[in-house]
Amino acid sequence: CPQVTVEAVVGGSVILPCSSAEHDLKPQDINVHWRQNGSIYVYDIIKGKDSVVDQDPRYKIRTKTFPEEYVRRNFSIKLTGLTHADAGTYICHITPSNEQETVLLIINGV
Repeated sequence: CPQVTVEAVVGGSVILPCSSAEHDLKPQDINVHWRQNGSIYVYDIIKGKDSVVDQDPRYKIRTKTFPEEYVRRNFSIKLTGLTHADAGTYICHITPSNEQETVLLIINGV
């Protein structure tokens, strides 16, 4: 699957892009799972609603989605207060269409 590379700086913010090409699904039928490095729970959108129940504590209050964009199948997330620990591979997995987007986040700065 294609990979997007995004660069940001320590202390800054970044938008990690993710969208679905599946036009037959309504937002309430879609689940989106954002994971860092394969296992860290960054964010979940369950049946079109934000869910942070299983969210890793490192991402609490630092993640934001754009619910008004869900109808356009845009499930991008914004990360704020970036640290070097945020660098890595983020996977946005969309079900039931089984789409997956990979975003490589590179953090620059001291």
